[in-house]
Amino acid sequence: MIKNYIKIAWRNIIRHRSFAFLNIAGLAVGLAASILILSWAQHERSYDSFHADIDQLYRVTSTLDQENFRAAVSPSPLAPELKERMSEVADFVRITLPRTHYFEYNDGRYEEKAVIYADTNFLDVFTFPLVAGNKASALQRPDGIVITARMARKYFNDENPIGKVLKIDHTQQVTVTGVLKDIPNNSHLQFDYVLPLTFLNKDHFLYPHDDWGHFIYYSYLRLQPLHSTMNTELNTLEQHINEIYREHVEGTLLKTTYQLQPLKDIHLHSQNLQVELAGRGNYQYVNTLFFVAIFILVVACINFMNLATARSTRRAKEVGLRKVIGANRLQLIFQFLGEALMIAYFSFALAIGMVWISLPLFNNLANTTFGAAFFNLTFFLSALGIATFMGFVAGIYPAIYLSSFIPIKVLKGIFAGSGTGNLVFRNTLVVIQFVVSIMLLVGTLLAYQQLNYLKNRNLGFDKSGLVYVPMVGDIWGQQQAYRNALRDNPLTANFSVTDDVPTNLRSGTIDYYFDGKDPNSSLILPTMDVDEHFLDVFDMQLIAGRSFSPQFGNDSSNYIVNKTLVSHMGLSPQQAIGKPFTLWDKKGMIIGVVKDFNFKPASQIIEPIVLKYNDWGGMVVIKAPTNQLEATLKALRKINTQLNPNFPFSYGFVDRDLEELYLGEQRLSNLFNFFALLAIFVSCLGLYGLSSYVAERRAKEIGIRKILGSSSFSIFYLLSKNFLVLVAIAMSIALPFSWYAGKTWLASFAYRIDIHWNILILAAGIATLTAMLTTSYQAWKAARTNPVDSLRDE
Repeated sequence: MIKNYIKIAWRNIIRHRSFAFLNIAGLAVGLAASILILSWAQHERSYDSFHADIDQLYRVTSTLDQENFRAAVSPSPLAPELKERMSEVADFVRITLPRTHYFEYNDGRYEEKAVIYADTNFLDVFTFPLVAGNKASALQRPDGIVITARMARKYFNDENPIGKVLKIDHTQQVTVTGVLKDIPNNSHLQFDYVLPLTFLNKDHFLYPHDDWGHFIYYSYLRLQPLHSTMNTELNTLEQHINEIYREHVEGTLLKTTYQLQPLKDIHLHSQNLQVELAGRGNYQYVNTLFFVAIFILVVACINFMNLATARSTRRAKEVGLRKVIGANRLQLIFQFLGEALMIAYFSFALAIGMVWISLPLFNNLANTTFGAAFFNLTFFLSALGIATFMGFVAGIYPAIYLSSFIPIKVLKGIFAGSGTGNLVFRNTLVVIQFVVSIMLLVGTLLAYQQLNYLKNRNLGFDKSGLVYVPMVGDIWGQQQAYRNALRDNPLTANFSVTDDVPTNLRSGTIDYYFDGKDPNSSLILPTMDVDEHFLDVFDMQLIAGRSFSPQFGNDSSNYIVNKTLVSHMGLSPQQAIGKPFTLWDKKGMIIGVVKDFNFKPASQIIEPIVLKYNDWGGMVVIKAPTNQLEATLKALRKINTQLNPNFPFSYGFVDRDLEELYLGEQRLSNLFNFFALLAIFVSCLGLYGLSSYVAERRAKEIGIRKILGSSSFSIFYLLSKNFLVLVAIAMSIALPFSWYAGKTWLASFAYRIDIHWNILILAAGIATLTAMLTTSYQAWKAARTNPVDSLRDE
């Protein structure tokens, strides 16, 4: 019997190729979109799951003044103290931010930006397997370095890397003691080199010191296995951690508290943490796109139902004849379900091919590099299960509907199941499709406009043409010659020396004082070291006082502040000039007030900042002349090669760094664009199915109307208006939900657009136009049909 069902299903698919193609295409697109999203969501949620002790690994995060400032870092002595005094802590490891170093081997010289320093037990706490070397001793020698397999291939090709010597920063040597398997892309720690903290000179600011106020390390703990009441235990552990910390600090630092963040939560749940590692995800975006995948699956199932019922009149007599010769309703249901499942499996095979072809495009849109998870057997079987479920859900209603026909009536041309209830059900399906499509359209437009707003918002400085070059190597010893060389070339003469670029400042201090400061204040104050040309190069507006100047010998102890800090001090910009200000026990006064500028992503509110005079170096920021960026880079390369021949020339662009801050929003916008188009495409197939169904069911009515004098246009209007009513109903449901969801999402940005009605109207207009174009073909075809053809069997 099953064999017979398969034969019949295959014959029906072959006989009605165009109908089968629409069904298969609709389900395939829905499945492919869902597989891509679910595969990406699984990848995002799988971060750090490869570590052997994942459920016991936590990172210590800090909070100052009850959520006002949360950071991913902690002071150097905290983790060792916890290990010594808390039996629940089995081990710990401290890690620095990735740093840039210059490596040499033979004649090769490379700038490497993914170098971390860690405690010597780094490989004991984390599961990063070695492909060469001994885990127990790899980081024990101070001059030992562990590299990834990718770097081993880069430097040594097929040679054995163990024991090879690399020169670092042209001054020191390190010996390769271990080679790691390449770091998985679902690790929140991304690095190419690991150096032990013992490699550092004890005077280096990164070297571990007993300073409880210097928040510099990412501290990870491996806890003993927790019991079932994990949350209660964690709360108790956090209280104990805070008690230990308070024994070592006083004053404002007493307001700092510590939390334990599970390692598996770091990637998706660190949006509010300062001084965070780059490349974090966002659980809200993952959840949003997960629901988009569900919606697209629902739309695809609805599309199948509508297309199946649209063909019902052509199979009614087949059902009647089968019942007459003895087929019961259950057999017919199995037959139609079999056809639906066969179409679903064809769609699944096609969807796998679509995923394979579109994966590079998807990775580009999502700004990721994951491979499709369906190559994993478990995920493949899960996807196959989804296809089976879709085939069942999409096929069960048509199967029940078609099998309900009464033989004596259908053989006379009278169809069961054509009442109001079925019409309402089918119309409801179309409304649901367009509710989803309109919501996705609104989300697409909102994400696009908000991202454009952030990118184009006035940052308080001109970001165009700003090139920065770090001072490295021999430059440090000949800064005056470097400045002279830059000044002598008209392409590079407009420059400033700073300690950082104002794109995403990560550090700050509470060690400052001004008259009238609240002794209980725990406001974190970011700082920048800038020279006398900084405001001009960045085109910042000075609203009171003056900038730094070599004409004033004491400017090394004076400060420029922004308007927000002056407001915090309770002064006007003019009143602030000349007021005393102390930073890290360095007493001076405020000599200038600059207009507020963004030094963190534009999604965050502008905070107070203090600028102090740069008398040591750091990096050079050059304002390239208009349309001469390439020439400026060539001039910079030449100057750096002449003065710093032992180090490769390295540079960056301020505007590109700013764009990278919005990768999460850009990813969401791209994916919304992509999947909104797919949802609309599948919805149109469903609407096409319903318009086909209506045209078939009303063929005789249309013939009679034409005989009685109705014009083709009036027939077209008669068939089209019902679909426009459905779209109007969908709009009345979708637009309020879209407005609420949009307001909720935009609330996470300090600076955001307003949801204007034009966004909602545009989305509704696109949906309406799409519906009209989709239904117009069937409506016009029915309106132009010769009534003789539709009434000849009467």
